[in-house]
Amino acid sequence: AALPRELSGEQQLALVRAYVKDNFVDKGMCADFAIHDKGTGNPHVHIMLTLRPLKENGAWGAKCRKAYDLDENGQRIPDGKGGWKNHREDTTDWNDKGNVEIWRAAWAAYTNRALESAGRPERIDHRSYKRQGIDKIPSVHLGPAASQMEKRGIHTDKGEVNRQIAADNKLLKEIKARITRLYCWSKAETEKPQTQQSSLTALWEAQQQLDAPRTRTGKIRALQESAALFSFLQANGIQSMQQLHEKIADMNSHYYDLRGKIVKAERRITTLTERGEMWEQYNQYKSIHKQLAKVKPEKREQFEQRHSRELILYDAAARYLKDLKDSGEAITPKAWQREIDQLAAGKQTDTLAMKSMREDLKAVERLRKTAEQLSRQEQDKSHDREPER
Repeated sequence: AALPRELSGEQQLALVRAYVKDNFVDKGMCADFAIHDKGTGNPHVHIMLTLRPLKENGAWGAKCRKAYDLDENGQRIPDGKGGWKNHREDTTDWNDKGNVEIWRAAWAAYTNRALESAGRPERIDHRSYKRQGIDKIPSVHLGPAASQMEKRGIHTDKGEVNRQIAADNKLLKEIKARITRLYCWSKAETEKPQTQQSSLTALWEAQQQLDAPRTRTGKIRALQESAALFSFLQANGIQSMQQLHEKIADMNSHYYDLRGKIVKAERRITTLTERGEMWEQYNQYKSIHKQLAKVKPEKREQFEQRHSRELILYDAAARYLKDLKDSGEAITPKAWQREIDQLAAGKQTDTLAMKSMREDLKAVERLRKTAEQLSRQEQDKSHDREPER
C-alpha cells in the first residue's frame, strides 16, 4: 500500500501499526510488515498475514477442514465410491475475497485520519474514478522498473500510456470548461431583452470593427476568424441568441456523449492490457515453475530461494488468470488484443471529434467577447451621461 508522502517517517509508522493491529492482529492473525522508502518519492508498505489460526496452546491450527455435502433433508450424499461427497471449508474468513474491499476502505479511513491529525488537507479515496462518479481516465501503475527508467529520462510503454491519458484528461477538462462558460453566458443573454444591437447579425458586424488589427498578419487572422464565425452561424442556421443557446446545449450533450465513450474505451483498454500483461508474465515464468516440480525435495528450498522473484511473479499471474477464469471470463489473449485495437481506433475517432469542437467554440467565444465589449462601451457611455452632483 502507498504511504502518504505528506507524513513523516514516524507518522507513517504509527499509521501502519494502528491499521495492522486493528484490522488484522485483533482478528487473530499474525502480521509482519515492512516499510520501503528509498527516497524516490514512492514510500509504501508490504503487509504479510497468516491464514492459519493459532490454537490456545500456541500451535498452528488447520487452515481448512472437510465438510460433507448435504441433500435437501440434511443427509450426507454418497459419492458412489463407498464414501460421502465433501468439500473443503476454510476455518476462518481471512482469505475471503470480500475482505479486499473492507481492508481498502479501512486503509483510506486510517490514512485520512492520520492526514487530518497532521494538519494536512490531502485525502485519499480507495474507490475507482468510476465508482466515485468521476469521468476521468485513471493512469496505469508503472511499477518500480518503469518508474526508475522514467525518472532517468528513459521513456517506457507504460509511461507513454500515462502521458496520453494525461493529455486526454486535459482535453476533456478544457472542452468542458469552455462549453460551460459559453452555456452560462448564452443562457443569461437569452433572458435579457433583445435589442437590435444585441442581435447576432449586429454582433457579427461589430466583431469586425472592434479592435481592428493594424498589421497585415493581424488583418488576415481577423478575416479568417470572422469568416469562421459567419460559417458557423450559417451552417447551423443560427439567427437569434435563443438558437445560439440551443446549439451550445447540443454541443454540451455531444461533449458528454463523446467523453463517456472515450473514458469507457480507455478503462476497457486498461483492463484488457492488464490481462495481456499477466498472460505474458505467466508464460515468461512458467518454465521456472515446471523446473521446481522436478527438483529433488532436499534441493527445493535452495531452488526456491534462487528463483524467488520468478516464482512470485508466476504465482501472481497464475492466481490472476485463475480468478479471471473462475469469474466466467475466457482466457483469450488474441481476442483481447483485437478488442484493444478496435477500442483504440474508436477512441482516436472520438478524440478527434472532441478536438474539432474547438473551432466552433472559438467562433462563439469571439462572439461572446464582442458582446462583452459592447456592453462595457454602453456602461461607459451611460456613466459619461450621468449629471455631476
